[in-house]
Amino acid sequence: MYLRGPKWNMTRRTRKPSNPLKLLFLVAVIGVLIYFSQVVVPTMPVPFIPTPTATRSPESFLNEAEAFTAQGKLGQAIESYQQAITSDPRNAATYIALAKVQVLAGFYEEAQDNADNALLLNPNNSMAFAIKAWALNFMEDYLGAEAAIGQAIELDNNNALAYAINAEILLDQGNYEDIETAIQMSRRAQELAPNALETHRIRGYVLFYTANYEDALVEYQAAIALNDKLWDLHYSLGSIYKAIEEYDLAVQEMLAAVALNPTNPDILTEISRTYAAVGQFGKAIQYAEQALSLDPSSPRLHGNLGVMLYKSDEYSRAAAELALAVQGGTTTEGVVVQGLPLAPGRVADDYYSIYALALTNMDRCAEAVPIMQLILSNIGDDQVAYYNAVQGMEYCRQAVVLPTSIPEATP
Repeated sequence: MYLRGPKWNMTRRTRKPSNPLKLLFLVAVIGVLIYFSQVVVPTMPVPFIPTPTATRSPESFLNEAEAFTAQGKLGQAIESYQQAITSDPRNAATYIALAKVQVLAGFYEEAQDNADNALLLNPNNSMAFAIKAWALNFMEDYLGAEAAIGQAIELDNNNALAYAINAEILLDQGNYEDIETAIQMSRRAQELAPNALETHRIRGYVLFYTANYEDALVEYQAAIALNDKLWDLHYSLGSIYKAIEEYDLAVQEMLAAVALNPTNPDILTEISRTYAAVGQFGKAIQYAEQALSLDPSSPRLHGNLGVMLYKSDEYSRAAAELALAVQGGTTTEGVVVQGLPLAPGRVADDYYSIYALALTNMDRCAEAVPIMQLILSNIGDDQVAYYNAVQGMEYCRQAVVLPTSIPEATP
């Protein structure tokens, strides 16, 4: 049997002669490859590969945060505490330390959140409840603050900060029947931690609240001696100097507070009022305007500027600012302002009263009288506002027949 087909054809085929051009092309390709492998490739730059850096420990971030706090750099301290938490998210003490600095920096909701985070890790942590109460107090959630501070003291009746914060909570509610308890709480805090900054601070606050100004000065000065980079200590010390009519020292301390916290309009507002107390209305207006520039939607800041303008006899500008404070509206820059309601014992009383007087001084009694009637019917027990409203009403009754000078607003 024979195999058939080309696969099995054993006949040797004739070989075709080689093509010299193909041979030459092959040699050229081989030469190019050799050139690239020996010359071009070795001269190409080696790609950069970064050297791995060592991971920082949580402790290094904590040390950094404490240093920033001591320097009054609260924003940077917060960042370092947050980095420490990223490195070690299971440490309740770090959340508490972060929350405390956030309270000092004015980030109250964030402080509450981090105090709650600490309590998730350790539900029986007295200090976490204390810091939570502190934050809630600044947010004017007094019921929540009282509940949290009660738990803090129940869990640890030697927690000095808890007693100090409890004193602050009691005073901030404005209940005179709680003053004696607040005094006792502040004393207990100082017994437990006589050299702690917060016990000096809050003991000073209690003394200031009860008009023991000289003793309050001593406490705040002791707190500042422990850390002179915290703006609120200088602000409070300045407020005491203002109360005892040491106005130069008051401004000095408040300017120190501004240097540490330049974006806080409340400090600038208090400087404005301090200058107004000594009749320097030009500077009073200057600082009131600076405060307003930081928060142009604030009715309080418009009201404060309006009062300073009124005291400088700039009635038209004063009325414009006070109108925004009490009625609300939109500024020339397009900023919306919500008016303040008239309520007994609030700063809005002054704004309504001075607004009515500014209108009266411009003979705009048709606008002024309804405001004065509102004051008389709603806050008649406020003697200053009542007096100003009565005087303004009397002028407007006689304005057509017997124009007279407008009585000055009672300070």
